Amino acid sequence: MISKSFAIFLYLAALSLSNSRSSNGASICSSSHQRVGGRQFWIQNDTFCKDALPFRIIGGDVHYFRIVPEYWKDRLLRAKALGLNTIQTYVPWNIHEPSPKEYLFEGSTDLEAYIKLAQELGFLVMLRVGPYVCGEWDLGGFPAWLLSIEPALKLRSSDSTYLSLVERWWGILLPKVVPLLYQNGGPVIMVQAKNEYGSFGSDKNYLKFLANLAKNHLGHQTLLYTTDGAGDSTLRSGAISEEGVYAAIDFDTWANSSSAFEIQKKYNLPGNSPPLSTEFYTGWLTHWRENLSTTDAFSTANYLDKILSQNASVVLYMAHGGTNFGFFSGANTDSDNESVYKPDLTSYDYDAPIKEYGDVSNQKYKEIRRVISKYSKTTLPAFPSEILREKYGRVKLSKITNLFNSLDLFSDSSKVVHNENPLPMELVGQMFGFLLYVSEFQEKEGHNTLSIPKVHDRAQVFISCKAFGKNMNNQKYVGVIERWANNAPLNIPNLGCSSNITLSILVENMGRVNYGPYIYDRKGILSAVQLNGFTLHQWKMYPISFDQLVNFSKYSFIKLKYHHKEDESKTPALYRASFIINSTNTIKDTFISFRGLNKGVAFVNNFNIGRFWPVAGPQCTLYVPAPILKQGENILVIFELESVNNELTVDFVTNPDFTCGSTNMAI
Repeated sequence: MISKSFAIFLYLAALSLSNSRSSNGASICSSSHQRVGGRQFWIQNDTFCKDALPFRIIGGDVHYFRIVPEYWKDRLLRAKALGLNTIQTYVPWNIHEPSPKEYLFEGSTDLEAYIKLAQELGFLVMLRVGPYVCGEWDLGGFPAWLLSIEPALKLRSSDSTYLSLVERWWGILLPKVVPLLYQNGGPVIMVQAKNEYGSFGSDKNYLKFLANLAKNHLGHQTLLYTTDGAGDSTLRSGAISEEGVYAAIDFDTWANSSSAFEIQKKYNLPGNSPPLSTEFYTGWLTHWRENLSTTDAFSTANYLDKILSQNASVVLYMAHGGTNFGFFSGANTDSDNESVYKPDLTSYDYDAPIKEYGDVSNQKYKEIRRVISKYSKTTLPAFPSEILREKYGRVKLSKITNLFNSLDLFSDSSKVVHNENPLPMELVGQMFGFLLYVSEFQEKEGHNTLSIPKVHDRAQVFISCKAFGKNMNNQKYVGVIERWANNAPLNIPNLGCSSNITLSILVENMGRVNYGPYIYDRKGILSAVQLNGFTLHQWKMYPISFDQLVNFSKYSFIKLKYHHKEDESKTPALYRASFIINSTNTIKDTFISFRGLNKGVAFVNNFNIGRFWPVAGPQCTLYVPAPILKQGENILVIFELESVNNELTVDFVTNPDFTCGSTNMAI
């Protein structure tokens, strides 16, 4: 016979167990933190809480600006099938405010549409609003026109002019985010107030300014976060938990995650440190002239498993990399030498589980999906279908004109700048691409040496006897001066001219530095230009634009009078090709192989698909997503800086190729 007291004990124990099973989450996530009758996302007891229940973030970075909008849904669905419940994305300032007070939020920059689509597909969103984002993106997401302001701004600091511009930008951006916040019915659960500042500086007043500015726009209930490397020095400089901002971390994939999360706790308020890696690196970036970066699928999955086994949250960087279309790819330098310049590829494949073109048939996707499925509370969606691609074959290029033969087509005469000394691109109003510098000098007998101590990033040098503008074809190629080659001087040959020599220098901006101490990365000629030790003056600067070129019809091209010269193989030139997609055929993704070409930029149907540089490698091909193609005639326009193969051809192929240059790697 059971005693009455023991029976009561059993009843209370059973009741306690029942309550524990049914409302364990509620005991961790007290409803006192939740708005009455409303949605809320917060932190309590070192746990993320969503509507009074514990929530684990299993997310991934998928950047809207690296994907054509027609593919946003496809890539997000592939992320969903990977097992992700949250999407993280940067918001680059430079694509939304390309010039002062010119704001873009439509098409590929329609941030609100992207966030709403993510919500429709069942995702929560973590928004990284900058103002600095890094991300292997030009100038770390800062608009290039910031570099045109005099006196020079001190970026990422308490510089009053800089802060006023940040305040103006966030005054446009953050009100758009407010209705998308989780507590307002949207999917945005967290907003990043700054990114990896601890690796850059230690101005706490700047960080507090950003936090308070974000709170003023988003409200104090919005969960703000920072991200820094999981080390004492970076977190000491970058964390601002005293401002109520949650300190998240990132660390090397193979690092000891348990130790990293213990360090994270030191820089959050007590009970306010749910373990979270906001950048679990699924791969890594690649620069031109390097081997393709890859990481082992099984090892990556195993390290992810270790993090998830600790009941930690994680965001894959990247879940899907995408493409640095146009001129937006960034660059790196060494931490103590800005001349060690390393520009990023056009491809941002990143060796991520969802490949640049959406492929998920790779081992990394399968292994990461297997690991996530172990920790998912719901059954994962069906495995996605394969992306269809087409080999459109070989097309013949027609040489239309060269830079000097049709400078009036490349450069608006009203925008040509005259100055005693060469100016940076930004001060001429040329934020991307190319700028042509022209001056004159008097030829002397004997040895002549041209020196430009500081060029950002690559200069092609030409000389001519004729006064510039009278005979544009008579240009003699001299050589290149390159930032990464310490701007080595050039020997200038004698032309035996009776008049002055015209010196023409075409400078290419190959992408601004996006990380480290040298992010204030102006482009163009940044020093005196000297011949035999004497400084040259009286410069004309011609901004090179492709706006007219890509909009010219085939008839306009035919009207251009081009006369071929045997000695102009190194002269920048414009090429054109066309190919037909039959009206009965489905339009599919493709890649263009630039093997046999040198260096330049390509446009398909007026869309800038990016830079190519196969002689440097490793990237041989550029991705052409189907939405930029059309049934009927498609036009390819190439601006080649040096020379092309004798056959004047390029190939449309089905697979990416990263085996060019001195590398021997493929995916």
